[in-house]
Amino acid sequence: MNNTLHAFTAEPMIAYFSMEIGVKNDIPTYSGGLGILAGDTIKSAADLNLPMVAVTLITRKGYFTQELDNSGWQHEKPVVWDPATHMTLLKETVKVQIEGRDVHIQAWLYQVISPTGGRVPMLFLDTDVPENTPEDRCITDYLYGGDSAYRIKQEVVLGMGGVRMLHALEFHIKKYHMNEGHASFLALELLLRFKRDIETVWDERSVWDVGRVRDLCVFTTHTPVEAGHDKFSYPLVSKVLGEIIPFDVLKDLAGKDNLNMTMLALNLSKYINGVAKKHGEVSQHMFPGYHIHAITNGVHTFTWTCSEMAKLFDKYIPGWANEPELFVRSGNIPELELWEAHREAKRKLLAYVSNTTGVEMDPNVLTLGFARRATAYKRPHLLFSDIERLLKINEKGRIQIIYAGKAHPHDDNGKRLIQGIYGYRDKLKGKIAIAFLPGYNMDIALKLVSGVDIWLNTPLRPLEASGTSGMKAAHNGVVNFSVLDGWWIEGHIEGFTGWSIGAKPTETSEPGASDAEDVADLYDKLENLIIPKYYNPNKSNWSRMMKNAISKNAYYFNSHRMMRRYVTEAYIR
Repeated sequence: MNNTLHAFTAEPMIAYFSMEIGVKNDIPTYSGGLGILAGDTIKSAADLNLPMVAVTLITRKGYFTQELDNSGWQHEKPVVWDPATHMTLLKETVKVQIEGRDVHIQAWLYQVISPTGGRVPMLFLDTDVPENTPEDRCITDYLYGGDSAYRIKQEVVLGMGGVRMLHALEFHIKKYHMNEGHASFLALELLLRFKRDIETVWDERSVWDVGRVRDLCVFTTHTPVEAGHDKFSYPLVSKVLGEIIPFDVLKDLAGKDNLNMTMLALNLSKYINGVAKKHGEVSQHMFPGYHIHAITNGVHTFTWTCSEMAKLFDKYIPGWANEPELFVRSGNIPELELWEAHREAKRKLLAYVSNTTGVEMDPNVLTLGFARRATAYKRPHLLFSDIERLLKINEKGRIQIIYAGKAHPHDDNGKRLIQGIYGYRDKLKGKIAIAFLPGYNMDIALKLVSGVDIWLNTPLRPLEASGTSGMKAAHNGVVNFSVLDGWWIEGHIEGFTGWSIGAKPTETSEPGASDAEDVADLYDKLENLIIPKYYNPNKSNWSRMMKNAISKNAYYFNSHRMMRRYVTEAYIR
């Protein structure tokens, strides 16, 4: 028995598995939205005193540090950090078989502690131990690094190694929650653990107690993009894992042609959900034959509220941090005080932009923010589709734009998108101020979502599963201007909580066909609705929209509401 964990091993727990988890800026074990959501999930679990333990990888060299050269081309550098400064190394070790070798796994313990007294232990799995070969010691170095062989090894360590570590630490697990398909090997480990005696069954296949495993597993799928679902060739699976269970059985569970980690999770989970109502529908269409629910994502209210707004909420909405539903009372906040709090957050952001990029911006100018992974379907260049039109709009009311985001190290097209933003910055210099903030992380994200005036989001529908950055903006009274996809379908009230871009979500079209319509609507609303409202001398009109964003969006799109739904719909079934 590990005395450090005694308080957590006395009662049944929910085990939450995620390839990446972002709980704080100084622990760089996340790349973006999926990891930040996982961190927000754990923080809310602690606030709500839920019995949860989290399992992830240590990623000793992080995702990467983003450096941008003068042309805007992205270069990746390892993240230098020391787990020992943040967490405790546990003495227990377990091992998994990879390519016929024993790979030893140790675990670092970090505890998320809530002001409410709740705690959630996090286990960061680590293969950098002396017993392993140099190659195996590197398995937990890079988040999403390397090739397919590297990825499958990481997923074996996470899923199978994670279950074994929980068992070694004497946790009693009543549900295993797989946050995306990366953790699906945990279900294979459970199949092995609950294997029936061959003497007691009718045939060889019924050795595998699929029903018992399904009763234990919950699966959340996050991506409507086919490339986002990990697939491994069976020759690679055979090389790395051997025939861990008979391949005919494995192919029934995970797909005939390749081992599809999403299919494995779908077939071995009793409860399956997407992360927004629309995403649930899209996932149902992608995977017919499975009952896919929808629990719309949320963000951790206290984490994603800037200090200026937090002071205001403390004054007028006491208890807001642990009861975000109290945001319905935001009408109590005087509009002038709300506007001044936002102005202070904006001033801090623009000072950071100046210090970081050298781009000087005016606090009196309408400021648009766009920050997310640099990839084609996010369409970061949509705003620049017609430069002449944009310049004419800028004459009616000045705008300035702040970008941030990383491209995946192997995504040269994504890197070219960032480089393109640099090109527009130079082309429009002296007319429209444009800045690109390097090294996008949690700290920069909070500055952005609280300091800009408009949060712009232009994904190609229906490829945005949820999109949580807009929820963070709403927590700070920042108004969304977005394509109707993901969460914004549920949060949008036209001209009240923000504005839509393009067609209604019920309308579908071929990918790319919506560009012209979306561009026209974006420019029209920016010119005729947003700019006039922002530059109206009576700022109370804008402040009222800020209040609406808080009272109608922040009150609902938070991770406390999300976790209560997981408890009632997924965990206690």
